[in-house]
Amino acid sequence: MSAVPLEALPLDVLRERSSTKWRSYGPDVLPMFVAETDFPLAPAITRALTRAVELGDTGYTPPNPGVREAFIGFAERQWDWRVDPSHVFWTADVMMGVVEILRRVIAPGDRVVVMPPVYPPFYDTVAEAGGVVERVPLRFDGAGWDIDIDGVGRALAAGARAVLLCNPHNPTGTTHSAAALAALADIAERFGAAVVSDEIHAPLTYSRGGFTPFLTASASAARVGYAVTSASKTFNLAGLKCAVMIGGGEAQAHLLRSLPSEVEWRTGLFGALANVAAFSPESQGWLDGLLAALEINRSLLADLLAEHLPAARYLPPQAGYLAWVDVSAYGWGDDPARRILKEAKVALHHGPLFGRQGIGHVRINFGCAPDVLRDAVRRLGTFAASS
Repeated sequence: MSAVPLEALPLDVLRERSSTKWRSYGPDVLPMFVAETDFPLAPAITRALTRAVELGDTGYTPPNPGVREAFIGFAERQWDWRVDPSHVFWTADVMMGVVEILRRVIAPGDRVVVMPPVYPPFYDTVAEAGGVVERVPLRFDGAGWDIDIDGVGRALAAGARAVLLCNPHNPTGTTHSAAALAALADIAERFGAAVVSDEIHAPLTYSRGGFTPFLTASASAARVGYAVTSASKTFNLAGLKCAVMIGGGEAQAHLLRSLPSEVEWRTGLFGALANVAAFSPESQGWLDGLLAALEINRSLLADLLAEHLPAARYLPPQAGYLAWVDVSAYGWGDDPARRILKEAKVALHHGPLFGRQGIGHVRINFGCAPDVLRDAVRRLGTFAASS
């Protein structure tokens, strides 16, 4: 039986929220930029957090908050991935985990491969870890994006020491194939490089079995790789601060085990409680409903763009609720989101922040009610007709 799609909260309720999405702009703007969704929390999460407040359970995060066991169960149910418990650790958020790992697999000044267009904090994260960004753009053939394995190989041959992978990829929504991930692992192993895979959007893959965890792609992936993930993007928990770090092999697990204790201590107690509830079997029905709602919206967006912005180019993502849209045909400049915000009162993410490949692009968050999506694209269409 198909899941019943979740219903987003009404706009008047959402505008009572105090998060970035709802406090960055005035009430005349539809905010569709940052990766927050508009749905109610999964009931298991609401119960866990409500009970914690009732108990005054707001102290330090315990040595074992249950995140390890919850994630291991989730990974096996979702992806048939049997994770070694001794390889699982936690910290405050995915980018913090990435920084701490990179600091230990590169030396100051080493180059780290990233694959634009890519999540803007990747660039800052590499710099924070003491590295230098080496851009190897994804290849686009008109039908989809894939990893430029030869380009990564050239970068590693020239001295890059690590690869920062986004799997599934943000902003394109690409779920990299097992073959591509295995090829990436092989070339990284050949040059003695590490691969750090940000897998925060993995639970949002639309096709069952369509996501391959990097560490499962091959034996070499396990030997060179780390994964960092969280329930935060899927279950809208970004403010609660909890992420999971997984080492592919014993050497990687040893590195994670040797991180300063503060890396683990930074995990928020409410973040840990919420992640445990999110990863529990009890939240599976909510997740199925979320994916059903998002599947409707990713198709609806294609129809709306065809009607109101026919010159826009959009490929529905294979994972996630973020749409990468090329609106360069409309002549709205290198960063169309600026004019769109001013003229159409819709806040979208700025394409150029994702890299040079984002010139003329916007990223649209469709994790909202269908009527909100309709309103937003109609506003864009009205702006296009008047410009």
